[in-house]
Amino acid sequence: MGGERPHARRARHHAAGGPPPKFEALGSTKQILDVFDRNAKAARAALVKTPDAEFKKPWAFKVAGRTVDTSPKYTVYRRTVLNHLAHHRGQLTVYLRLNDAPVPAVYGPTADEPNF
Repeated sequence: MGGERPHARRARHHAAGGPPPKFEALGSTKQILDVFDRNAKAARAALVKTPDAEFKKPWAFKVAGRTVDTSPKYTVYRRTVLNHLAHHRGQLTVYLRLNDAPVPAVYGPTADEPNF
């Protein structure tokens, strides 16, 4: 991000509604999994306490103060969270295969398993 233009940095900052996130330096697989598990638990708790009516309300995606898309919150959640996670899961399986690492059963058995 150091080489990005100032207007891009301002647009990113404004679109997010606040300052950019702070990332922890994680030095082990255990630390990564602990942070993931903690965040997944917090996300589940937030989803459980959010009434269905809230997900039907519109959410606006803005860039530099200009609305570029408005959709119900449930659509945004599906597109930007769930579909994005599936996308990265797919990227990970490709990365594992390219490095001759076994691919875990993500949605069921994989072609890497002997009884597939």
